[in-house]
Amino acid sequence: MARIVVTGAAGFVGTHFVAWARATDTSRVFALVRHLPSSADCAILRLPSSQVFVGDLIDPSFVDAALEEIRPDWVVHLAAQSSVPASWQDPAQTLTNNVLAELNVLEASVRHAPDARVLVVGSSEEYGSAHLTDLPLAETAPLRPESPYAVSKIAQDFLGLQYYLGRHLDVVRVRPFNLIGPGQSDRFAIPSFARQIAEAEAGRRPPVIEVGNLSARRDFTDVRDAVRAYALVLERGRAGEVYNVGGGCVRSIGDLLDSLCKLARCPLEVRTDPSRFRPVDAPAIESDNRKIRDEVGWRPQIPIDQSLRDVLEEWRTKVAQS
Repeated sequence: MARIVVTGAAGFVGTHFVAWARATDTSRVFALVRHLPSSADCAILRLPSSQVFVGDLIDPSFVDAALEEIRPDWVVHLAAQSSVPASWQDPAQTLTNNVLAELNVLEASVRHAPDARVLVVGSSEEYGSAHLTDLPLAETAPLRPESPYAVSKIAQDFLGLQYYLGRHLDVVRVRPFNLIGPGQSDRFAIPSFARQIAEAEAGRRPPVIEVGNLSARRDFTDVRDAVRAYALVLERGRAGEVYNVGGGCVRSIGDLLDSLCKLARCPLEVRTDPSRFRPVDAPAIESDNRKIRDEVGWRPQIPIDQSLRDVLEEWRTKVAQS
């Protein structure tokens, strides 16, 4: 039975990956988390306590002790500070958290799981703004980071490559584009809209949705499809290679807001809030996903409208229970 370590196991993607791993008959999952989650729905709370390790990945002794005990076959490194706006507010914390945590995971893997396959997660933010004629973006596109977060993800990406080339660790890398689905923080646009709609429906706030830049076009993939992609890359991807995870649906933020508003149970007004705009915001991002399709056989399956319904229903439940 494969032993799988998931860092950031209480986070947005981590929760879904743990749920996926628990549903298989061929793996035993171990969760590395900074804090135990408060949500009763979090998948790691259904793990035996012996499979949950609580500590900070910035502490090398914590990571070293965990991997020495577990001796994993797969290391799925999902833990990161994932907010672009937060990275502008505290660049040092973003760089320290994202790069040093991964360094500790890679070092512990070399010492205690040298034959393990390690998944390093970058981001489409690494590509930055591209001319419309350059879209869709393949893995060979130039990297043009426009935020501290993007810089941190390039560092993570290339740190993983360095450990493959220089330390012979079996690393595979992914660059996910925009993810959507249940469990995402309302620091991100779509769950923020859904929360505001649910609160307006419940009479908890005026029927006004505060928004930032609605013209940006993004490549959205459901988080549950992304988890399948990560698993397939771990199973079939070529060591040292990087794979885009995207190509599910390219639409503007405004279009997605319109779709959510059509699902609302009350009339809504949309109001622009300048504080919600990013200092730099690429007008369009689109993935070329031919490499992951051809080499590992992944294609997105969950339509964007289902993702939007699931996110809105989740927030309706949260508001009703609050």
